[in-house]
Parts: sequence; C-alpha cells; structure tokens
Amino acid sequence: MPELITPDARFRVSFLDAVHEHIVEDDFFGGTLARELREHGGTWRQPAGFARYVEAVREEESEAGHRPEGFVPNTWYWYVDGDTYLGRIQIRHRLTPYLLDYGGHIGYGVRPAHRRRGHATAMLRDVLPYAQALDLDRVLVTCDSTNIGSRKVIEAGGGEFEDERDGKLRYWIRTGG
Repeated sequence: MPELITPDARFRVSFLDAVHEHIVEDDFFGGTLARELREHGGTWRQPAGFARYVEAVREEESEAGHRPEGFVPNTWYWYVDGDTYLGRIQIRHRLTPYLLDYGGHIGYGVRPAHRRRGHATAMLRDVLPYAQALDLDRVLVTCDSTNIGSRKVIEAGGGEFEDERDGKLRYWIRTGG
C-alpha cells in the first residue's frame, strides 16, 4: 500500500528511473528537477552521492538549513509503494509574496508512468496532517489554469477556490477536521 515517507536513499534506483521518465516527458517538476540535476545529478548514480542528495533535501526543513537563495524552509515527503518511488510532495513552511501568488504551501508530482491512478489525490490528503503539525491551519495550493488534472486533485482534496492570478488557480485547503 502506498505511503508517504521522508526521503530515503534506499529508493535510489527507483527514483532515478522516475527522473528518466520526467526527462523523457520534458517535465521538470516546476523547475525543481532541473535545479536538482544541476546541483546533484552528476553524483546520483553512486550510492554515496545519492545519499548526500537525500541529506541535502532533508536539510531544507531546518530554518538554518542550506537552501537555494530565497527559498523558505520546506519538508519533502516521498510517496512509495514497497520499493517503488511513485512521486513526491513538498510543504513550504511559510509563504513569501511570490509563493502567495504562484507557488503556495504545497507542491507535488507523480512520476509519469504512475499517473492517473489517484496517487496525487492520496498524497495531498495524506500530507495535510503533517502541514497541521507545522501549525498551518490551512494551506494554499496552486496549479496552472490549464492543468485540469491538478485542479481535480486540489478540489478532491477540499480545495476552496479563491482566485486566478496570471494563469495560476489558487485554492485553500483546511488541514484539520
């Protein structure tokens, strides 16, 4: 049964398979994957290099952690089933003016070979208690106005539409009860 976990180096092979799928689809997870490839991709094939990448991702949670300039603390969860990496979801701990308009608290992606199976909906549902534990009573989730699949995921997750800004649909989701 699929579950959310903290990033773990034991999923290296499956994660790399997913990266290949994303590259073939020209889908770079809103630029996140492109940044990760630049910063870590050259070492991912080696177990020690991938372990360093996982530690870097986990370090982004801490207020004092290393993150790209302008990024807020954030927590990543990987969605896995057995030894198969299915996707990931991120909770940004607070909003900047840019995130308030375009990025929101939560970003997620499912590897191409496993899409349209309900994984994004399950990830969003399952991450809400973690957001609540970060004292976020509600979270902002956005998607491109043309991304019908993501819009359906957000609405199924309880998203209440607020508005559209420059092609981004903005929804708020309550994290508790």
